Amino acid sequence: MKPLAIGVDNFKKMIDGDYYFVDKSLFIKDILDHKGEVNLFTRPRRFGKTLALSMIRYFFEKEECVSADSLSNQQLFDGLKIMKTGDKYLNHKGKYPVISLSLKSAKQPDFKMAHASLIDEIAKEYERHCYILQSADITDSNKARFQAVMYKKAEAIDYAKALDFLSRLLEAYHHEKVIILIDEYDVPLENAYFNSFYKEMISFIQSLFESALKTNSSLAFAVITGCLRISRESIFTGLNNLNILSILDEKYAEYFGFTQKEVEEMFSFYGIEERIKEAGSWYDGYMFGQTAIYNPWSIINFVDTALNNRTAFPKPYWANTSSNQIVKKLVEKADIQAKQEIEALIAGGTIEKPVHEDITYEDIYRTQDNLWNFLYFTGYLKKVSEHLEGVTHYISLGIPNLEVRYIYENTIQGWFREQIRQGDLTGMYQAMFAGDAESFQAELAGLLRTTISYMDSKEAFYHGFILGTLCNLTEYLVESNHEGGDGRYDILVRNLDVTIPPIIMELKISRTFKGMEQDCRKALEQIEDKKYDSWLPEEGYRETIRYGIAFFKKQCRIAVEKKNFY
Repeated sequence: MKPLAIGVDNFKKMIDGDYYFVDKSLFIKDILDHKGEVNLFTRPRRFGKTLALSMIRYFFEKEECVSADSLSNQQLFDGLKIMKTGDKYLNHKGKYPVISLSLKSAKQPDFKMAHASLIDEIAKEYERHCYILQSADITDSNKARFQAVMYKKAEAIDYAKALDFLSRLLEAYHHEKVIILIDEYDVPLENAYFNSFYKEMISFIQSLFESALKTNSSLAFAVITGCLRISRESIFTGLNNLNILSILDEKYAEYFGFTQKEVEEMFSFYGIEERIKEAGSWYDGYMFGQTAIYNPWSIINFVDTALNNRTAFPKPYWANTSSNQIVKKLVEKADIQAKQEIEALIAGGTIEKPVHEDITYEDIYRTQDNLWNFLYFTGYLKKVSEHLEGVTHYISLGIPNLEVRYIYENTIQGWFREQIRQGDLTGMYQAMFAGDAESFQAELAGLLRTTISYMDSKEAFYHGFILGTLCNLTEYLVESNHEGGDGRYDILVRNLDVTIPPIIMELKISRTFKGMEQDCRKALEQIEDKKYDSWLPEEGYRETIRYGIAFFKKQCRIAVEKKNFY
């Protein structure tokens, strides 16, 4: 059995290690066919972008030296689909100098560290090409400048123009134009925005890109990857040769993520064909262009789990693979309409929104529509349908699969609950302990309107919601579903000081708005009939405050009565 490449995003390591490889090598053919000079591919995280760039590098790059104990770069593609395409394409194999740069290391807490991380990545790439210093044709001044960058002793302007300068030296040495590969291009910008040094970072990235991609006469072509399409005005100013390929485009759609056929072949190879349908429910559902796509990270992890335990349940593997900071901030700022739309999505519905592919981080909070665009382009929503209305492109959006639904029901719901916990709940607590049902009801209804509910007919949601509002009562015991009297009460709040009356709550879900009045009274009757608080006098308590609480969607009714045991 071939090992599964969990976390392996280096093409050479994958082939040398004989990992299971889903052959995406025709991606190279399409790049050569379409002849885009600067190609920007935007896809959700963990959909194979880094591996794709690594594959491109090893196909096109000239070899200067090869380790004796590993395959030659020229052998890495043996047996892959690209090798059957003919000399028109294979003549490009091993022909070009390649500059390969990842910007993901710039995820640092301040500009100094982020900038230093990028300088370090540039220096490493210079070191990888230090063989050109042996050329008799390199001038002393260029040699000194090259070494200054490599040893991280150069001036700021030299780093801003580092890719352009390296390109010119590589072309002069190899007598071929240069391919530039840039991975995770938007990571420095996202990180800088949320850590308040956006202007400094965007200035550096803009200078780096402009010299490398716009005015670089040594450039053969470039491939850039990221999660989001950042607008031309922010870092691609004046770059007229930019070919942007997002999840809306049909071109290249099958090269990021797994197609249905690829998943079937993988499951068949490992002998777990019976799990395909289940995996589809959890990890399928994305639509790139018109091509249905599975989440590759989750599929690989699911297969690995299933091989160790044939009956293992699916898990949300993708949920915690990186920061959800952008989405978290956007959801926290969601207005009432947006919250209702999130509820509709979780319930299995769709929403229709205008799609904006050009994004600047400075514009994130200017319109609620940006929430949906971020969720869509980062993989939290899928395209169900689309149409053009005048000059505006609209897409119908839905939740892709059970894995992403899990994120909505847990992660995003958790964010709303965290907002509640961080709020001032003093008024609600005072009313609750005073037996003031009217004020308690008003406070609780206000909190209900600030959260989202995805199971309006389920008591479990409201039960969890109430418990969430009580979590700040650090000096009290909050007990849920414990045995008391002749049954199990819903919620009990009590202090170890027996002079403070405990609070017992029974919750009901009403089918109609009017039904809440009757249902909260029924809840009080249930507390009495089941004797839920009958054991409290034995603990020394003299009285309790009973609440019957009924819910209907975002509304609630609360009835109260006090029970004196003496």
